[in-house]
Amino acid sequence: MHRRNVLLGGSGVALSGLLETVLLPKAALAEGNDKQAAIPGPGPFEGSTVRRLAQALAKQPFKAPSTDLPGAIKSLTYDQYRGIRFRKERALWRDQKLPFEVQFFPRGFLFRPAVDIFEVVDGKATAVPYSADLFTYDEPNFRVTEPLGFAGFRIHVPSQGGGDSDELCAFLGASYFRAITKGQQYGLSARGLAIGTGNPKGEEFARFRSFWLEKPKPDSPALVIYALLDSESVTGAYRFTVRPGSATVFDVESVLYPRVDITEVGIAPLTSMYQLSPKDSRRFDEWRPAVYDSEALLMWTGQGEQIWRPLCNPVDLQFSVFGQANPRGFGLMQRDRIFADYQDLEARYDKRPSLWIEPIGDWGQGAIDLVEIPTANETNDNIVSFWRPKDKLTAHGEYTFTYRMHWAWDTPWPTQLARVTKTFIGAGTAENSRIFVIDLVGEAVKGKSADATFKPEITTSKGKILNVLALPNPETGGWRVSFHLEHGGDKLAELRCVLLGESGPVSETWLYRWTAS
Repeated sequence: MHRRNVLLGGSGVALSGLLETVLLPKAALAEGNDKQAAIPGPGPFEGSTVRRLAQALAKQPFKAPSTDLPGAIKSLTYDQYRGIRFRKERALWRDQKLPFEVQFFPRGFLFRPAVDIFEVVDGKATAVPYSADLFTYDEPNFRVTEPLGFAGFRIHVPSQGGGDSDELCAFLGASYFRAITKGQQYGLSARGLAIGTGNPKGEEFARFRSFWLEKPKPDSPALVIYALLDSESVTGAYRFTVRPGSATVFDVESVLYPRVDITEVGIAPLTSMYQLSPKDSRRFDEWRPAVYDSEALLMWTGQGEQIWRPLCNPVDLQFSVFGQANPRGFGLMQRDRIFADYQDLEARYDKRPSLWIEPIGDWGQGAIDLVEIPTANETNDNIVSFWRPKDKLTAHGEYTFTYRMHWAWDTPWPTQLARVTKTFIGAGTAENSRIFVIDLVGEAVKGKSADATFKPEITTSKGKILNVLALPNPETGGWRVSFHLEHGGDKLAELRCVLLGESGPVSETWLYRWTAS
């Protein structure tokens, strides 16, 4: 999943562009007309409009998007695409004293198909008009006067530091979108839906083909965005309520209408990059001590257990499944905020957001899946995580998933448990052994002396656990747990560690899949 340079440039993540839009007027919907209709002009819009469009579209055969572009911009390079810039003074709602404004992305490079964007004012939807004059061009011959349409958009809010405006979020490419809060740089992405992620046969990428942006009031604390999703297997209606603040919060209401049975669906999928940290450094000739947008998958299970699963860059693709019912939350986290741990002045991995998913309502039985894909560098998104329902989505059914997304520096909820801050791995003292060192920090262990009745509980699926040690770490004010895994030549072991006190766990549960490299 290719993205690094585009991400650094402030544009969105993409694999391919978006589908062309074919909307159905109300008459066609009411009659159950399965024929595709022309895009309507200005017309009524209400909360159920996109849902009815998605339901009707699901009854039609899927039509792939057009990727045709005029010859002048048919084969843009990354740098050439970057040279086409939106004129910020032409932003939608600019100079109207509103809390949000919208800028638009041009088509080209990886973002070839058009996506239609509508403004909703007083219950009426009107297409946002395209003009070549909305952009500046480093190379004048790339200025094409044909009505190309847009590839996506990004939302800005009034600057907190006296500047022009601050970027808040962006929707660009397939069903990808990203967000940040004050002081952050773009990192991981979210998607509307994942289908077949990690399947050797390849993944199906659903796309947001149309958006509706509700014009906010001057005192609106939130921006409402509607989106129509489409792919070979499914259509969907999405409603995003976006609220800036100390965290950027998305309330997401999604309704899915499968065209066919779907057995490998991912709800609230997250996509990130992990190349290396000190525990992986022996594999790379790299001057930086760490290179990653996210360092771990954090889960809060329906049973109340808080699990920290450090990410890895495996030799072979890894697919991990954490089965449970009604999870309280999960997310890809960036917990380490110390610049010296990365030493990258350009990428600033210390400023990448964490993204926490908070399910709302009953999600039932299922699993949080984690896909880790090998990568030799930081140019690829190689980490994906999502919720997978236990039961398949049945053709012609209707499925609703509601959740809250927190783009932030940390999780939105406090924890009384000590948290994992570091994981170190190295050669053990004996043959066929590895040493693991885990640092824990938090009020539950802060200032506790060696006399504290803490006991590590450590298990492994293969091999033996030896030389277990737990002691205070005066440098962090927390505790450190270390142990040896004597693997005896086995190539894989699932490890689990939790620090116990007199009345139960005093730390998160640390999980790790060790593999021989």
